[in-house]
Amino acid sequence: MMVRTFALFAGLALLVGCGQPQEPVAGGKPSVPVVTLTYANFPPAATFPCVQMEHWREEVEAASDGQVKVRTFPGGQLLGAKNMLDGVIDGTADIGCFAMSYHPGRFPLSEAVDLPHFFPSATSASLVLHDLLEKYQPKEFAEVEVLAVFTCPPGAIMTSQEVKTLADLQGLSLRVSGTAVEVAKRLGAVPVAMPQSDTPSAIQKGTVKGILSSMEVLKDMNYAAYCPYALKLDLGVVSFAVVMNRTKFQSLSPETQALLKSRARAQAEWTGQYVDGHVQAALAWSAQEKGHKLGSFSAEETAKVRELLQPLVDEYVQRITAAGLPGEEIIRDIAALKEKYADR
Repeated sequence: MMVRTFALFAGLALLVGCGQPQEPVAGGKPSVPVVTLTYANFPPAATFPCVQMEHWREEVEAASDGQVKVRTFPGGQLLGAKNMLDGVIDGTADIGCFAMSYHPGRFPLSEAVDLPHFFPSATSASLVLHDLLEKYQPKEFAEVEVLAVFTCPPGAIMTSQEVKTLADLQGLSLRVSGTAVEVAKRLGAVPVAMPQSDTPSAIQKGTVKGILSSMEVLKDMNYAAYCPYALKLDLGVVSFAVVMNRTKFQSLSPETQALLKSRARAQAEWTGQYVDGHVQAALAWSAQEKGHKLGSFSAEETAKVRELLQPLVDEYVQRITAAGLPGEEIIRDIAALKEKYADR
């Protein structure tokens, strides 16, 4: 009898407990579990992809009223440059930032933006990349959820000796990586592959005479100390994507999914504007602190550069058209978008 009575009271207590509302928090709203996401990046914390990462984190945490927390891992702490994409796919990190050019052939549509279109700025190129992916929704990102895309500033040639004409570039050894290797070859330079960390000493020893890169590195990596000259050519950009593990993304509430996706275009523009401003600050610092000199080609030499690099675009069109993508349409779209964002 006593056992039956105890069981009855225990059951009633359980029912009463289940019927209680969730413990309220300040403001009278029921508590909601905080979502914590990991975000990996490969370059050092001070570089623009990591500045973008922290800006994105701050915006997401603020917009979610603290219900989404993001733990950031710059400098390859969690994943390196080459295994970033696959690390996000397999769930080592929830979110990661990678350069598409680090995966040759895997991102044929994105690859189009890295061609020599002579974008005036990273802002322009980043908005073009964003709009292009929005239009085509390419299968190359089928394994992940894209949260943002952006590019570095247009490439320049920074050297230990002054370059005034194309003739001065012939046979000049330059540290080059990714899609810029073919650009350097077409201009007559000799591309040399080496780690970024080894390049300053190589320039000082004369093993290489400079680099082909965007110019924020003049200050960020102190290249102004080794390359007193830079040649502004607005060569190709490097495209980046911030992507999320698809399973993790789909596990989130619709509201959180919408929040993460809603910042894509604003992040493309913000990152472009930030790094464009950073290039100008780096150039000013380099000129004042290191006596650095920025030059450019004459109109005639610039026309020769464009003529030499146009076959890269033509070859791309042929290659991806053969693979079933609308190559000519993609290039026309990029030209139209470049014109649309010419003043950015």
